[in-house]
Amino acid sequence: MQVSVVDYRAADAAEQFTRSLRDTGFAVLVNHPIPQAQVEAIYADWLAFFDGDAKRDYAFSVDTQDGWFSAQVSETAKGHTEKDLKEYYHVYPWGRIPTALRRPTLDYYELATGLAAELLGWVERHTPAEVAHHFSEPLSGMIAESRQTLLRVLRYPPLTGAEPAGALRAAPHEDINLLTLLPAANAPGLQVCARDGAWLDVPCDFGMLIVNIGDMLQEASRGYFPSTTHRVVNPSGDTAQHSRVSLPLFLHPRPEVVLSERHSAGSYLAERLRELGVKP
Repeated sequence: MQVSVVDYRAADAAEQFTRSLRDTGFAVLVNHPIPQAQVEAIYADWLAFFDGDAKRDYAFSVDTQDGWFSAQVSETAKGHTEKDLKEYYHVYPWGRIPTALRRPTLDYYELATGLAAELLGWVERHTPAEVAHHFSEPLSGMIAESRQTLLRVLRYPPLTGAEPAGALRAAPHEDINLLTLLPAANAPGLQVCARDGAWLDVPCDFGMLIVNIGDMLQEASRGYFPSTTHRVVNPSGDTAQHSRVSLPLFLHPRPEVVLSERHSAGSYLAERLRELGVKP
């Protein structure tokens, strides 16, 4: 199992990209249209926000799921008992965003969402007809006018040595949505679980864009596209003394979109949020 690194500008990029997703659940893009300088500026601005006290004025809303999630209310991955070692902020265009961060964050949201829609179109074009037959509507249509697509700004704080035994920055999990776009973080640690159970490092040089399948695409494709288990491991040495910042964009359908006989996008999301312990 090997996650492919695909040149976004290559003539057969869409085919290579979709094949890697099909084989591993992940693909990595280089020479993509998201400027690295823009990503670095967002990392720096949001890290300053997490290091301050103003974040407490934006405590998350149980009803809307926007705002700041502290380490104390952070996710507990499905099947695990220890909370992840992280804090994060949920950004929706309609939600609460700190004034000083609003414009650059929404500029990134718009750019990344546009690219994500293009990549979803790549997947759509290279899905076999017998699989696409199960889609209740084209994949690109599922996200049209969606208010659920989420930009999560993550901070994994420095490790102190007093963390609970077995706690990880992100315990093994699968994403909920259709596709996730993730600029390579400012530190390594992302790993994917191979079919034989081995954990493999995902290529994550600064400037790369990591894309992975979520459970909703797996559900809609009847398992053709796998939502692969992944995690973020705790660093050691000097790296453990520094924060790790991450900026995943979770591409979500509109709640009424039918994924399968069992689930709409709305019912699936509600079920998973309850499992994660962030919604009653």
